Amino acid sequence: GFKMFVVSRCDFNSTELKDIEYMRSYYYNKIEVVRFDSDVGKFVGFTDFGVKQAKHFNSQPGRLATLRAEKERYCHNNIGVW
Repeated sequence: GFKMFVVSRCDFNSTELKDIEYMRSYYYNKIEVVRFDSDVGKFVGFTDFGVKQAKHFNSQPGRLATLRAEKERYCHNNIGVW
């Protein structure tokens, strides 16, 4: 079995960048622990551990800036592929 995995995904309402949502979810033992959501602009925790992780991740401006840029780099550049 697996213990931890990360899933990145894009939700498209149109091809406009403002209508695209990028999410990166972190799972442990098949339970979503913490997620970055580009619409929220920060990490949100779903478990006690996830809340602690979200607080730690949100205190790192470089990490947040990188993930905010993923919406354009990862999602917008792949609209034609997906």
